[in-house]
Amino acid sequence: MKIFVPGRICLFGEHTDWAGGYRRINGGLEMGYTLISGTNQGLFADVKPHPSKLIFRTTLTDEVFEIPMTREALLVEAQKGGIFSYVAGVAYQVLTHYRVHGLEIDNYKTDLPVKKGLSSSAATSVLVARAFNRVYDLKMTIRGEMEFGYLGEITTPSRCGRMDQGCAYGDKPILMIFDGDRVDVKEVAVGGTLNFIIVDLCAGKDTREILSKLNKCYPFAENDLQRGVQEYLGTISASLTKRAVKAIEVGDAAALGKLMVESQAAFDRACIPACPTQLTSPVLHKLLSWPSLQPLILGGKGVGSQGDGTAQLLVKDEATRNKVIEIIESELQMQCQKLTLSPAKKVRKAVIPAAGFGTRLFPATKAVKKELFPIIGRDGIAKPVIQAIVEEALSGDIEEICVIVQKGDRTLFEDYFHTPPPMDHFAKLSKDAQKISNYITEIGHKITFIEQQTQNGFGDAVFCAKEWVGNEPFLLMLGDHLYASYTDTSCTRQLLEVYEKYGRSVVGLMLTPAEQIRHFGTVTGNWEEKQSVISITEFAEKPDSIYAAEHLHIEDLPDDQYCTVFGQYVLSHRIFEFLEENISKNIREKGEFQLTSCLDKLRQEDGFMGYLVQGKRFDIGLPQAYLESAVEFANWRN
Repeated sequence: MKIFVPGRICLFGEHTDWAGGYRRINGGLEMGYTLISGTNQGLFADVKPHPSKLIFRTTLTDEVFEIPMTREALLVEAQKGGIFSYVAGVAYQVLTHYRVHGLEIDNYKTDLPVKKGLSSSAATSVLVARAFNRVYDLKMTIRGEMEFGYLGEITTPSRCGRMDQGCAYGDKPILMIFDGDRVDVKEVAVGGTLNFIIVDLCAGKDTREILSKLNKCYPFAENDLQRGVQEYLGTISASLTKRAVKAIEVGDAAALGKLMVESQAAFDRACIPACPTQLTSPVLHKLLSWPSLQPLILGGKGVGSQGDGTAQLLVKDEATRNKVIEIIESELQMQCQKLTLSPAKKVRKAVIPAAGFGTRLFPATKAVKKELFPIIGRDGIAKPVIQAIVEEALSGDIEEICVIVQKGDRTLFEDYFHTPPPMDHFAKLSKDAQKISNYITEIGHKITFIEQQTQNGFGDAVFCAKEWVGNEPFLLMLGDHLYASYTDTSCTRQLLEVYEKYGRSVVGLMLTPAEQIRHFGTVTGNWEEKQSVISITEFAEKPDSIYAAEHLHIEDLPDDQYCTVFGQYVLSHRIFEFLEENISKNIREKGEFQLTSCLDKLRQEDGFMGYLVQGKRFDIGLPQAYLESAVEFANWRN
């Protein structure tokens, strides 16, 4: 199993993680607001289980760390300090809370600069937590991996900032809010590409001295200097950080650059007097005021604890960034890295598997494919089921649709969507019907049909679309379900909005009574937004009620209610990696290649969100269900 963990950079709100922690003593202080992002560099590792030892190899040293997987040995090692202490500290915490064996971790590549304010130690800690989580399927969320990384690091002599393990969230910005001992994490959607440059000032700073001097201003201010520090790390920084979040969400690079300049100036006024030997930062300010850079940068500021360690600059585009890097490296002899914050890829494509035999609707399906069964749409028009599903996909601004059909059926579907009626038939249609005919041909231009050569299960049907999808996220909808929203926003659009907010795969969910869940894929997890969005920790395929009661119940739901799959997904293209692995190794479930186990692997690798759709799905796969769905769908009103 391969794992990557990036470093992290504090974009705004430096020092407010620990400053906000003082609210447990002085409730009059402002909460801390910190905006961080994972870097584009980090730690790469291969991991596998070991029966009794923790073994760690890294490119950062020639020494191989090997220790028995016992709490006593791990705690002794953790308290020694150094890179191996972080590994041992996290392992100690995991072993304290879970039944696990050992691990073998080969950190074969590290392109993250160490001791430059980018939290290489935190990345190491999260790497170990993530390795245990995935190898032993501990069902931690990303937040859980972050927390175990933090617990492990503070088991060592290190006194890391509370924000550091936010690198667990990857290369996307997050807002962390610190209120005493409580930490809230909110993922920030990126509205447009933002081009940063991270600059190693090639100087030095004493972080311990900076923290020591600033901490003397807490928990209660005794003079104007201390009141100034508390004001900056409180209300001023909170305001700047909140405004920065809004600028990122709309992709306003110019506004974000101005906030960086404003933030640095406010930090200098308030904090330099508290620690002038470290925070006067002549090298940082030389960079920020360098004449040839001024016309090219939108803004800049220090990173992390500030001082002459690392700086961040923001520019308008890639060409400008390359020019700025050239100037910095040639004129100032400083080293640069790129950091790009990008919007989640737009979901342009949808896949609709429609290759089943329809055995439960036999013998009707001997004459008509179930996807072509008639339905009365909410527009009052009689149409085949597949058209209603296609229209649902288009309601989410999907641009291209792939329908997976049974071998030999392509012509049947293509004739419907691609071929208009003969002219003598077309002429007999009413004006409205002629418009509908033209409309069907028009949407047909957006549809590609791919044949599934053999019937090998739902997972195999989805895999047929691998080449067509390419390296893009895609919407997956079932070919025998209809969808209707309770609101003016379609079910598809609701799901896509959750994907755009979180940037991770999403499955639509519905609440289902305990006695019915044996018919549905079921998930569990932790609420990100109460009664709306969860971070999924397990997928279970049609579980029984006993297993569900023990493993799948979600906090704040009634005891007899569970979250089951609604029939719509937004998936990363990485799902094809796991499907291909199962198919190439002939890993079947009940004789077929299924999707659910691959969804769970995708969850372990990238995280997975679930969304309680504000709508209803209609199953047409059984005779009685088809009858009821046909009536209710036709009469549905928002």
